[in-house]
Amino acid sequence: MRKAVIVGATSGIGKEVALLLIREGWQLGIAARREEELKALQATAPTQIEWQVLDVTREDAVDHLHTLIGKLGGMDLYVHSSGVGYQNPNLEADIELRTLQTNGEGFTRMIVAAFQYFKEHGGGHIGAISSIAGTKGLGLAPAYSATKRFQNTYIDALDQLSRMEKLNIRFTDIRPGFVATPLLKEGHYPMQMRTGKVAASIVKALQKRKRVVVIDWRYAILVFFWRMIPRWIWVRMPIKTHEITT
Repeated sequence: MRKAVIVGATSGIGKEVALLLIREGWQLGIAARREEELKALQATAPTQIEWQVLDVTREDAVDHLHTLIGKLGGMDLYVHSSGVGYQNPNLEADIELRTLQTNGEGFTRMIVAAFQYFKEHGGGHIGAISSIAGTKGLGLAPAYSATKRFQNTYIDALDQLSRMEKLNIRFTDIRPGFVATPLLKEGHYPMQMRTGKVAASIVKALQKRKRVVVIDWRYAILVFFWRMIPRWIWVRMPIKTHEITT
């Protein structure tokens, strides 16, 4: 039976992906910071779900991940859906550093742990929910866009490392646009997508083991043209939002 671990499984995209995998018969290990929400999700399918409190910013997060994998009896797929995002035009240092701690340090901690587990157990699949924000630096969210670019590049590097070492580890870099999650509770966002639709696209991409997927086709077109904008034009563009999300 297929076994997946989702870190960041109690809200937004992570929760919707968890619900879809449950319906498809996966055994699931779910992890997040909030115990009550983990228990509530586990109650929806008690024979299929194991849970573990885990905070990616803490050094004991890897120990908790291995505890969860032990409860589950193994892991075939690791999905990283833990992230934060803030608009920070005033460059408040604590906001930037919190973003780095979760999206940079926490991301690295967990992705490395998953990589090492699969290296020791014959292979597996890592899915990371990053963002189209990694395409260009967004002036209103410097740390967010920078950490998402870091995530994209880090997965590229690990994919190459896996092939260099002839490991059976595959990667899917999932890049959504604006998604209707609790992180987008204020402001107006163009082309905002429902979490259920996004999760369905993510599960499909994971099943096909796509290497990189931009969700959805409208954002794929947007990203294509973003990449073509010269830097000297980009830095003069007044891009405005109220908050950013994975």
